Amino acid sequence: MKSRRMKHEGVLHTALSCDDILCNILIRLPPKSITKFVIVSKRWLHLICSSSFRHSYLSRWRVGFNLLGFFVCNSLYLGRPKGGARRPRSEPALPLLSSSREGDDLKFSGVLKKLGYFIDSSDGLLLCGRHPKTYFVWNPITKQQYKLPHPRVHFEELCMAFIVEDSPDDEICYRVVRAKCESRFEEVYVVTIETFLSKISTWCYSKLRCSSTISLSPWTSGTVIGGVIHWYAAQGNIAIYDPYHHEKHIALVKLPGPFDFDEQVLGESSDGCLQYGWSCKAGLQIWVLEKGFDGYSSLFSTNEQSSLSWSLRYKLNFKIMWRKNPTLATKCVTRKETEILAFSPQDSKSVFIRSGSSIYLYHIGSGRMEVIQYQGRGSSILSDFSKVVPYFKRAWPQSTLCCGRNSST
Repeated sequence: MKSRRMKHEGVLHTALSCDDILCNILIRLPPKSITKFVIVSKRWLHLICSSSFRHSYLSRWRVGFNLLGFFVCNSLYLGRPKGGARRPRSEPALPLLSSSREGDDLKFSGVLKKLGYFIDSSDGLLLCGRHPKTYFVWNPITKQQYKLPHPRVHFEELCMAFIVEDSPDDEICYRVVRAKCESRFEEVYVVTIETFLSKISTWCYSKLRCSSTISLSPWTSGTVIGGVIHWYAAQGNIAIYDPYHHEKHIALVKLPGPFDFDEQVLGESSDGCLQYGWSCKAGLQIWVLEKGFDGYSSLFSTNEQSSLSWSLRYKLNFKIMWRKNPTLATKCVTRKETEILAFSPQDSKSVFIRSGSSIYLYHIGSGRMEVIQYQGRGSSILSDFSKVVPYFKRAWPQSTLCCGRNSST
């Protein structure tokens, strides 16, 4: 009996000593369990934190995100023309309203002073800089920044997008897209873009065709869902561009209803669809662009008419919301300024709401509001030109042991 048990333990030890077998076991465990096994040994830590295991695991499981804080973007300075408003020295270029310990570490590390203005973030990586030619990518794992080469083409007005690509290798791959914003008074059927690819460390120039006239909204960042970019466009449209599609085509989709709301946000729903939210003084609505049998692929075919349509998923009256949360209502003195702020990543169950300098997470199912505590409360987000953007990082264990070639990023 004893020899049989020893033989069994020996077989088990041999099996767990093989990385392939161990990966095959760990990949079947749910996200709540997988993060607990990083403390077993350095080998297990290195294995779970590796890019190859992360790539395989995320293709099977959906892992949540942690909120680190909120960046405050002031449109007066980001695309400042000659003679435009200058930022006072007392005002930081990249203010972070930290809501976590990791956010505190980033805020007080001093690194934000070296990056310029906030432009976008993807999977925890930051894209910052100063238009029109100085850009940095900052890696929160290695704590290092990478300065992109200067773009080859000058755009008077532009919008951007930042995509971190899921790679099985240990090298973090990403692309930065700059899109030219043409005058609204000209009939243009082409969008000129310049794309930086980290794999080859260079900018690539191309033109996207559109079946109708198109004008992108300047000084905005695109919402990326599954590698597909969504930009705001003129006349209440959303411009959709898939960098991985063989057709160099950009499609326009009309937003539901009027398009002159006080605040509008885009995001990804729990089922991977594009969701659009708008708010006015009375309340907010959340719509979803339903996918066809081939997803959104029909949008990028110049020979087919897209049959995609929007569906209303949620409607909220702000007066009813405050009535259901009387404790918070008595503390908030600026309820008339209530507006939608942002969606949570890959989430249809909650939405961020801003009222003055207060930020709340509203849970759609229960109607409950949760106060988001952050450092930096005060006048920094009261400006009409300020846009508050949540900063998320995927809730995945990390280790400097796994940086490998990422140290240069």
